[in-house]
Amino acid sequence: MQKITPCLWFDFKAEEAVHHYLGIFKNGRILETSRYGDAMPELKGKVLVMRFELEGREFTALNGGPQYPFSEAISLSVDCADRGRSRPPLGSPSEGGSPGRCGWLKDKFGLSWQIVPRALVRLLSDPDPVKASRVMQAMMPMSRIDIAALERAYAG
Repeated sequence: MQKITPCLWFDFKAEEAVHHYLGIFKNGRILETSRYGDAMPELKGKVLVMRFELEGREFTALNGGPQYPFSEAISLSVDCADRGRSRPPLGSPSEGGSPGRCGWLKDKFGLSWQIVPRALVRLLSDPDPVKASRVMQAMMPMSRIDIAALERAYAG
């Protein structure tokens, strides 16, 4: 069991969110579900907390209410294999999410994700600051990371 587990606070959509994420990632499962009891009769029987796993990482989903919405200050980063264009599985408009800049997106629950192709990390980490800077400048306006365009910028 990991020592630090992110707890995601949902506005009573934790169960829907967990099932949504399980439908996107190949390796995932629900580990435990607890429900509101007699202490909160208006919510009795509804999901309080779900512990779940995605790609070997544990998360907690809490149905806490509308008090604390997600913000971009916290995001989940998804390492993905290199493809011509990274395809964000979580935030396409048809899924109810919204794209952002630089491979970031918000899913339909407001949670921010970063879709990070390995090639992007490799190109930005180049010891030549001029090449890395060209890659950064090319990436900034992208919503979906276009690896071919980044490689062209890298090459000059």
